[in-house]
Amino acid sequence: MKTQLLRKGTVRIGPAAQIPEILRTFGIDPVKIMDDAGLDLKIFDDPDNLISFTTRSHLIALCHERTGCNHLGLLLGKNVGLSHFGIVGYLAQHSPDVASALNNLVHHFHLHAQGSIVVQKVENDIAFFGYSIYQPGTEATAQLEDAAVTIMYNCLSSLCGPDWKPIEVCFRHRKPNDIKPFRRFFQTTLFFDAEDTGIFFDANYLQQATTTADIGMYRLLQKQIDQIEIKYSDNFTEQIRRILISAIPMGHTHAEQIAALFSIHSRTLNRRLSASGTSFKKLADEVRFEISRQMLNNSDIEVREIAEMLHYSDASAFTKAFKRWSGTTPAKWRVKHRQKHNSSI
Repeated sequence: MKTQLLRKGTVRIGPAAQIPEILRTFGIDPVKIMDDAGLDLKIFDDPDNLISFTTRSHLIALCHERTGCNHLGLLLGKNVGLSHFGIVGYLAQHSPDVASALNNLVHHFHLHAQGSIVVQKVENDIAFFGYSIYQPGTEATAQLEDAAVTIMYNCLSSLCGPDWKPIEVCFRHRKPNDIKPFRRFFQTTLFFDAEDTGIFFDANYLQQATTTADIGMYRLLQKQIDQIEIKYSDNFTEQIRRILISAIPMGHTHAEQIAALFSIHSRTLNRRLSASGTSFKKLADEVRFEISRQMLNNSDIEVREIAEMLHYSDASAFTKAFKRWSGTTPAKWRVKHRQKHNSSI
């Protein structure tokens, strides 16, 4: 599967503004790492500056390698909150209640970053706020996930107030050797090798008024963001890819199901994707391939469990598909790429 031909998403530099200062605390000159990543340190001068999602992940991979710090993502996200997400963050900040704030983050997150999504679900009075990466070939996914969950914790704390506490925090990647920094920050039950990355909390908080709401500002921001969204409405392929990253694990794997979200027939869906040089099956396979690679590389979840999560009939069906995508089996791919990962630390 030629994932390098896919469009590379961009991300605002804002939430990564901590990188230079964090490097200095490790006694590392940030200019050197920026040079190696092909970046100018001045990119951090304006939080609205854009960087490719792939370049940012490579930068964080270099930072992880040079610092040797396995809780680097935690450090990157520790002082980041809603204001670092520009207009999308401010819209959430001034939303009337927690549910609308999270919905706004989910629906407009692509204005901040293309290459990952945030999701929000409710089941049995438990809410989940999660994060997934869909940009193929992303490096440092564990650090990106750690940073994202840390930031989501900060955002929920800000929206819900000082009494809010998570029920549990989950990470797709394997358990780090030292989880004490995670325990100190989150102060709750931690799960690694999980099916999803994110935070579970009491769904009653969703109905709570946000502590930061300003309805006048909210309406003004909503008008502005609606205008911005018009510029992105023609990128149909990107919209489908974003939906699939959360739809596939939920079992919504058919074109008819995704087409229904747009109130169109599946034939129309396929026709529009074909006009963009792709197909629903190709996009779905790209997303499955990216999810499975991340889980094979960053977690110890068994191949059978990954197959179940991606809704294959059994492990052999998943293995056959993965071999078609990569030219090798999931088990062999995991061994090869884990060796690369270990040799880079």
